[in-house]
Amino acid sequence: MPRPLVPNRRERILDAAEQLVLDRGFDAMSVASVAERAGIAKGAVYREFASKHELREALLRRGAERMRARVEQELGEQPLLSEGYRATIRALLGDPLMTAAYLDDEGVLGTHADAVSDERFRVHFEGTAEWIRQLQERGAFSSAVDAEQLALALSCATIGLLSAAKRLGPLSPAQLGGAISVLATMVAGFEQTDAPATGA
Repeated sequence: MPRPLVPNRRERILDAAEQLVLDRGFDAMSVASVAERAGIAKGAVYREFASKHELREALLRRGAERMRARVEQELGEQPLLSEGYRATIRALLGDPLMTAAYLDDEGVLGTHADAVSDERFRVHFEGTAEWIRQLQERGAFSSAVDAEQLALALSCATIGLLSAAKRLGPLSPAQLGGAISVLATMVAGFEQTDAPATGA
């Protein structure tokens, strides 16, 4: 007779893995230790995640979704781009795993930025460009700015921040928040907060 499924097994595994990653670092974490922390069999972890690296990617996707949900809850629909960046600072620095992804790349999450091979960075770039275009259509962002070019510059800055600690040496949360705040200040210069309401 098959064993009954553990309730919320996937989330239990992710919760256990996230705590172990923060406590020990990704490289020192094992699937066996995740299973032990989650209170399930090692084979159950492999039924949810094919490899340790797949588990790390799921942790990062979940962390990014937590940040996105927090920003969306704080700002609602159609925020200004600078508001989005400032809310992202608060969400990022309030999430230990995602802060670690920026500040302590190899120590906590291994070389995850170098290993990313999917389309997440392109999706982020395209989403930012679309956000700017929507703001321009509402009259809330300068139409003199090329949305795709600005999105490319901002995306490159984000990718650069992911590897900054590795290339420049240890950074503090205050330095990370300050760098993102500068990006918010830069884009605020293109925003037109006193634009007339549409349909007026």
